Amino acid sequence: MAQVEATLFTVGVFKDISWAERGIEALKSKGFAPGSMTIVAKASPDADAFVSRVLGSAPQAVELPAIGQTAARGSLVSTLDGSARDLARIGIAAAMRRAGFQPHDGLIFETLIGNGGVLVAIEDAPRAADALAVFLSYGGGNAAIGAWAGRV
Repeated sequence: MAQVEATLFTVGVFKDISWAERGIEALKSKGFAPGSMTIVAKASPDADAFVSRVLGSAPQAVELPAIGQTAARGSLVSTLDGSARDLARIGIAAAMRRAGFQPHDGLIFETLIGNGGVLVAIEDAPRAADALAVFLSYGGGNAAIGAWAGRV
């Protein structure tokens, strides 16, 4: 039987940009590269600057139902958009299934982002538990590993 490797994301939502900044600095100090990170936040000049500073390029502007305009950058965004390119239509709550999260997790992430939270995701399957520990230690609320890929 062929072994198929699924993309595995670890996600946490920080209260705001300053909390996300601390969490990301901790992730970097543990060896997580910015290239493995995704950031999604409500669009604002501060959020745009934050994403650009952390990830080295300007965020995509994505209009999401239930949230509105967001600043987003990273591989999780492509995974959520899927082959149908419908993230802007279905929103984060529905699209999180594509990254191995249960629908209720997606709804929580969407609600927290809509309330000003900053979603940070790490794509690093071998170190998912390490990323989860950092999220939990630095205020990444509802931190979880998308372990349901291929099962939902």
